[in-house]
This record gives sequence, C-alpha cells and structure tokens, in this order.
Amino acid sequence: MKLYLDTSTFKTILKLNEKEYHKNFDKDLAEKLLKFIKDKLAENNKTFQDLTEITFMSGPGSFTGLRIGATIVNTLASELKIPLYDHEGNQHKIIIPKYGNPAHISKPRK
Repeated sequence: MKLYLDTSTFKTILKLNEKEYHKNFDKDLAEKLLKFIKDKLAENNKTFQDLTEITFMSGPGSFTGLRIGATIVNTLASELKIPLYDHEGNQHKIIIPKYGNPAHISKPRK
C-alpha cells in the first residue's frame, strides 16, 4: 500500500493508495498524526507493515508541520525498510523539508 502525506498546511492530507483523508490537527499534529495514520490503515484492514512506499510533500510550507511530517515519514520508511519519495518523485534515504523561507525564530533575550 502506498502512503502519501502532506503536512505543509493547516489541513493534513493523507492518501492510502487512492483513498484520500483530510484532517485539521490545529496544535495537536505531533501528538495525533501517527495515530491518525494507524487508524486510517486499520479502516482499510491494513497495518504499517502493509506499506510499500511513502511519498511526502516536502515543502514549501509550515515549518512545524513539515518538521513533524518529515520525522514521521523518515522514521516509518527507515523502520519498515521501504522507499521514501518527495512530492517531485525523487527517492531519498531521509527527507529534508524545504521550508521556502527562513524560520521565524525569536532573538535570545540576553
């Protein structure tokens, strides 16, 4: 089963083969994304072990969303020993998000 994940915007897009799911996690993406994927696999009578490849929308987009999504897909692909692709079709050992802009990080107070 092919998995596609896009966490670049407020609305997460998950595709399992041809089925597409949308979810707005608000501030709970890190906490709930993996369970969301697991639950959608279960709805299709599948488990993580049934995944054959992963494609990830690597950016540009939300800094936090891309970091969380990349962490999930990198870990799954590594542990399951399956191919990992970016949204342009390039295969990677790990995905490095393309944020599009520098992160907005506050200056230290001291």
